[in-house]
Amino acid sequence: MLQLTRPIAFIDLETTGVNLSTDRIVELAIVKINTDGTRITKRRLINPQMPIPASSSEIHGITDDMVKDAPTFKQISNEVKQFLDNCDFGGYNSNRFDIPMLMEEFLRADLEVDLTNRRMVDVQHIFYTMQPRTLSAAYEFFCNKTLVDAHSAEADINATIEVLEAQLKKYDKLGNSVDSILACIGEEKIVDYARRFSFNDKGVEVFNFGKYKGMSVEDVLRKEPQYYDWMMRGDFAMHTKKKLTEIFNRTLLKK
Repeated sequence: MLQLTRPIAFIDLETTGVNLSTDRIVELAIVKINTDGTRITKRRLINPQMPIPASSSEIHGITDDMVKDAPTFKQISNEVKQFLDNCDFGGYNSNRFDIPMLMEEFLRADLEVDLTNRRMVDVQHIFYTMQPRTLSAAYEFFCNKTLVDAHSAEADINATIEVLEAQLKKYDKLGNSVDSILACIGEEKIVDYARRFSFNDKGVEVFNFGKYKGMSVEDVLRKEPQYYDWMMRGDFAMHTKKKLTEIFNRTLLKK
């Protein structure tokens, strides 16, 4: 049992997406554990005041119809702030996503929440610290062996193959083919290897960085063609520049 000197609030959010600046919360769940061990749960559906992408609804099951009569975050922001007063925070990947997203919503609601003296326990960080996500750790976990000559290319790649073979034995749902493995874990669609661009849920290339993050590359280049020149002169990977040029040329042909 946790030994607490003040309450800790475990937070989980469901959202319209993962972009802190443009996406919004659609569901908020908080379990507050008091110093005596008692728990109080708060859960609210929230109207994000924007359409929920189908790709996000497929993940969390929340649709536009489910939140159309729900309050906006601003309408419940004071209630949530008071519930979190004097609490430390916890969650899974919460330091990198849930808490930053929640703080963005507070700021949009014109509420300042001071986190200066709050402690944050991210369970994912504990998991990754206690079971490091390195090849040596995976080799020990799945194969029960110590990786000798780690970071020797040949030793590393042979260990990688052994880990995969052990994973196929451990997780039946992976199957035993490349197709079945990727059907289970998902296959990333890549625009450029440096991930400066990505595909949105409509299959359109969008910027994955900077002031145009989330915006269609074609649309930006059409309105601001000088941005192409800036990127081509900039410190970007060659493959990124190659894909940018392909998109730019395609954009010119559409004019």
